[in-house]
Amino acid sequence: MMDENGRRNLFRKIGLVLWSLAMLGAGVALGMWLTANAVTPGSDGADSAPYSSLVQESDGLTAEEDSEAAESSLAEAQPDELEADQEPDTSDASTEAESSVAPEEPESAQEPETSDTSAEAESNAAPEEPEAPDASTADESGTTPEEPELTREEAIKAQAQEILDSMTLTEQVYQMFIVTPETLTGVSTATQAGATTQAALQSRPVGGLVYFAANIVTPEQCTTMISNTQSYSKIGLFITVDEEGGRVARIGKNSAMGTTTFPSMSDIGSAGDVSKAYEVGSTIGTEIAQFGFNLDFAPVADVNSNPNNTVIGDRAFGSDPEAVAEMVAAAVQGFRDSGMLCTLKHFPGHGDTATDSHYGYTEVQKTLQELRSVEFLPFQAGIDAGADFVMMGHISVPEVTGDDTPASLSATMVGILRDELNFQGLIITDSMVMNAITDRYSAGEAAVLAVQAGVDVILEPSSLTDAVQGILSAVEDGTISEERIQESVLKILETKIENGIIASEF
Repeated sequence: MMDENGRRNLFRKIGLVLWSLAMLGAGVALGMWLTANAVTPGSDGADSAPYSSLVQESDGLTAEEDSEAAESSLAEAQPDELEADQEPDTSDASTEAESSVAPEEPESAQEPETSDTSAEAESNAAPEEPEAPDASTADESGTTPEEPELTREEAIKAQAQEILDSMTLTEQVYQMFIVTPETLTGVSTATQAGATTQAALQSRPVGGLVYFAANIVTPEQCTTMISNTQSYSKIGLFITVDEEGGRVARIGKNSAMGTTTFPSMSDIGSAGDVSKAYEVGSTIGTEIAQFGFNLDFAPVADVNSNPNNTVIGDRAFGSDPEAVAEMVAAAVQGFRDSGMLCTLKHFPGHGDTATDSHYGYTEVQKTLQELRSVEFLPFQAGIDAGADFVMMGHISVPEVTGDDTPASLSATMVGILRDELNFQGLIITDSMVMNAITDRYSAGEAAVLAVQAGVDVILEPSSLTDAVQGILSAVEDGTISEERIQESVLKILETKIENGIIASEF
């Protein structure tokens, strides 16, 4: 019988053999698994770690050496002498062996989980961004802000620019002229407007018409004529008249028209009551508006400082420049309150001339400082009161300009009106059929000089066709720029929109 030490050695050897067999079986199983899953041991990746954990050494022996040692030990042992109470406790050994081997997982568990991988990829991908709002219209919050509301002035300018952009150069040039209906249509005396007027406005789209006593017969006739004329024009027209009160009253002198008659402006001025001057402007403006007129060539802003003057005389409010200035300002206010556009005339002052520009060359022998102290005062007062137009007289001022060029064609005099008196409204010439112009200039020459000087509107050229062609030719050869034309036309359009002559879009 084997002693105690022998039995212990035997048990030890049996345990080693069993452990070696377990390791050998585990290695075979691992090899089969790796072959089935095409995993290269030791390659980079998550599957290399389990394999490396299984390939271990035991007591410095390989699995083959351990197996030989176990077989040698078994040859020496006598297993039939073992007692039941002394059976080796192989459960711990086998458990130890099993715990050392990674359990073989089901094949399905080892397949790559592509669905989870793709889901993870999707979750890691940048989320699709919503379409960015237009940077030109969206604010920081991503919402499209409302268009800022334009001021009245901005809206007027925008509408005027839109109209200007739609016009040809020829149409723009025509817009700078105010003519009689006879000049427009070719009839001898116009008292009605029909197909002839319509056709004429389509081919010669002027900016306005001026009417005289012969055109005005009755209230109904006058209203219908003007209404028809306006309806034929693509762009609203200035409908004008000389209605000063006193002796220059194209409408007031016709009793059939039923309007108020006024004494001379010198009588009103001598009374010293500025409210009467206001009443003249307010009443005339209100009464002529009902017939369709929208622009009056009044009030006279001349100072009657020369007793030999034959053209102004009692048309002026007086000879005291300061008193005249007060009357002119009141009259302008009256016109404005009635909704009637009005005109200061005749800059730089026709009151100190010895001759009449209707009949020939006319000049004022005054320095600029002398003009500032007398003639300019009523014009400045009227400008400050809000006059819409200033009419340039055909008056030469050689002491200021250095030559005999009429003020209506002088860049120097227009510049003084703009810059020194700060007039930003429309500058219009006096009638270009007056001898002070026709004796020295052709219609085309006078029109070109007026535009070059900075005038916006040309009144009654001796030949509309020649005047328009003269300006177009000057633009073509570079004498006048298109921008210069557009500057005046834009101002004309803005004035018309602001005063309802062109319907506003706001």
